[in-house]
Amino acid sequence: MSSVVVIGGGLAGLATACHLSGSGHEVTVVEREPIPGGRAGRIHREGFTFDTGPTVLTMRNLLDDVVSAAGGDLDTLLPMRRLDPGYRARYADGSEILVKFGHDAMREEIARVAGAHDAAAFDGFVDWLRDLYDVEMPHFIDRNFDSPLDLLSSPGAAARLVRLGGFGRLGPAIRRRFDDDRLQRLFTFQAMYAGLPPSDALALYAVITYMDCIEGVWFPEGGMSQVPVALAQAASDGGAELRYGTTVTRVLRRGDGGVAGVELEGGEQLRADAVVCTLDLPVAYSQLLPDLKPHRAVRKGVYSPSAVVWHVGARGSLPEGVHHHNIHFADAWDSSFDALIKRGEMMPDPSRLVTVPSLSDPSLAPEGAHTLYVLEPVPNLDGVVDWRTQRPKIRESLLRFLDREGYPTDVVAEELVDPVDWQRMGMERGTPFALAHTFPQTGPFRPPNVEKRVPGLFFAGSGTTPGVGVPMVLVSGRLAAERVTTFLPAAGRSRRPQRPAAGTVGR
Repeated sequence: MSSVVVIGGGLAGLATACHLSGSGHEVTVVEREPIPGGRAGRIHREGFTFDTGPTVLTMRNLLDDVVSAAGGDLDTLLPMRRLDPGYRARYADGSEILVKFGHDAMREEIARVAGAHDAAAFDGFVDWLRDLYDVEMPHFIDRNFDSPLDLLSSPGAAARLVRLGGFGRLGPAIRRRFDDDRLQRLFTFQAMYAGLPPSDALALYAVITYMDCIEGVWFPEGGMSQVPVALAQAASDGGAELRYGTTVTRVLRRGDGGVAGVELEGGEQLRADAVVCTLDLPVAYSQLLPDLKPHRAVRKGVYSPSAVVWHVGARGSLPEGVHHHNIHFADAWDSSFDALIKRGEMMPDPSRLVTVPSLSDPSLAPEGAHTLYVLEPVPNLDGVVDWRTQRPKIRESLLRFLDREGYPTDVVAEELVDPVDWQRMGMERGTPFALAHTFPQTGPFRPPNVEKRVPGLFFAGSGTTPGVGVPMVLVSGRLAAERVTTFLPAAGRSRRPQRPAAGTVGR
């Protein structure tokens, strides 16, 4: 049986392990933390439970694909419910829009707050989003590329994407559809996940809006950190070995340069026919492959903005109308993105996300208290912010914001994470959002998930294809597993790894 080591027990690594164990490989996942999750971790403090990673879960079907690949049942391993509304959007003028699940319900909400014209426009908007998703997912997202020339393998899909306006700009595309600027913001803020201002992001990134606002938002029982717990169980049930509290220090190579396994802290060596690394790519190269020059985008790429996340456990009640996810849109918009992304400065008038997981699962906070996740976009470490002085300032700013909006502010437990902390956790430039999705860093132009100079070494995670966000990271695990199974085509018996022939690893 062929053996594969997966470095990192986060969502990408666990997804990879599920797909590989399901296809008959002997898989060992090595995770430095004592629990699965990576960035999707958990903190317990003073009776509060904080999920330290992503808070928004969309595209449940992708999780189902991962668990099913290892022979598991998602409903059993990860019970969850749909959040409806998925978001509450609150604006500077005091108005609100609820992102409701279902076409008719959302159309009615838009009619209520923005009028008949924008409600009618929503019908065509949904059709456009679905068309974008249908063409992008199979042809440009959920597939491996060996070179930009692979784009020519689906000329019909590329032509369709052009006809849909996918290579235009997202902001103008939404403004042409909706008159109400509140809807324009609601349907474009997702570009932030791609590391771009809505005015500059390609319209093809409206697929993120599709995932959020059309397919809906979910919440697992016990919180978001239960996602990696469930994936780890699925991988283990499928035959994978998971080793926690263990750090990989080196990728071992044979005399011909191919992968031989990994070395662990303390000197133990794990032999393997293939290795999948899920570390942030600059960190992977500097720590595990110091003799190799990384892909140009890894060395000189444009990185996404970062975020300050303040985990707050506070006594007190919530203001009327609060939902699980609450987006507080500030008055300024384009000028704030200019400051953040173009000048590397703090947003002069920031929009913020407040997630209240204890509202959906009271076990996450003591009685009479709530767990809050407060996020503000900030520059990454390429910016001009001095975080030694900014850190206490932003905490006070966030506290005033919570008080102004009526959230509880009797803080019992807290954890504030800034870009310096993200960097300390192994995230390049101090951002958890990796490389920005500029056109030269998208699809086949993104750092590849195969290291051709080290046959048998592959990558998964947000820094490689297809990109950032829980859905994309899950897809990256499947794509890395596909690379491995092509490299080691006959799972079930040991063999000497062969270099794949050119053009054989695409779907």
